[in-house]
Amino acid sequence: MELASPCYIWGRMQVETALFFETVEEIYARVFRTLKPRTALPRVSVRFRKYANANSRVSLVNGNLTVDISDLLQSAPAPIQEALALILLSKLFRRVPEQSAVARYRRYLHQAHIRQMLQSAKQARGRKTIRPPQGEVYDLCKMFEDLNLRYFGGSMPQPQLGWSSKGSRTTLGHYDPSHHVIVLTRLLDSPKATDLVVRYVLFHEMLHLKFPAEYREGRRCVHTREFKDAEKNFEHFGEAKRELRRFVESVSS
Repeated sequence: MELASPCYIWGRMQVETALFFETVEEIYARVFRTLKPRTALPRVSVRFRKYANANSRVSLVNGNLTVDISDLLQSAPAPIQEALALILLSKLFRRVPEQSAVARYRRYLHQAHIRQMLQSAKQARGRKTIRPPQGEVYDLCKMFEDLNLRYFGGSMPQPQLGWSSKGSRTTLGHYDPSHHVIVLTRLLDSPKATDLVVRYVLFHEMLHLKFPAEYREGRRCVHTREFKDAEKNFEHFGEAKRELRRFVESVSS
């Protein structure tokens, strides 16, 4: 293995040491210069906002670079602020962010105490607007009870159930652990969606209660091997997937 020269090591130590004495604005200015060395440096304004999650936004208008960061990230160490700056500014300039920066930022968010902080904030600040589970065509409560008895021995506590307030064609269903709620898109509450399709989507979301997301090497794994194996136990699994595909094509056209 070739050893790095003393000059290189000293130079890198200087850069890493300087990072810890920069303000967040200075970090964004430095990253901006790195990505756009020939562009005049704009005025940089960083604001920490009381968001319900770790979302952050950036805009460049009339020579003003405005960065809105969740206040949940205000205490994040400088290397994490730098990683977020690389991600946000890369997206602003339509570039692919450095994978090392993405991995560093994900590892930080996926730490157990950070996940707990984010979930607590989402519970306290977030609002979940959904329609009642008794839809015009399908009753999610009755369907949940049937699936619970058939596939989970009736042992799964029922979360809050409901239809989405807006008809999403991309997110057919989701389980929100922060609010302990399963939501299905209201597009499924239609004669166009067969009973098999709706049951399959609800069953899929119920599996998220039994098999929570896992965090491996800084990455969030939602559909684990155990999850996928359990999903195949759904009666008429192949047919349900084919019918779901046809339904998605019909509502997308």
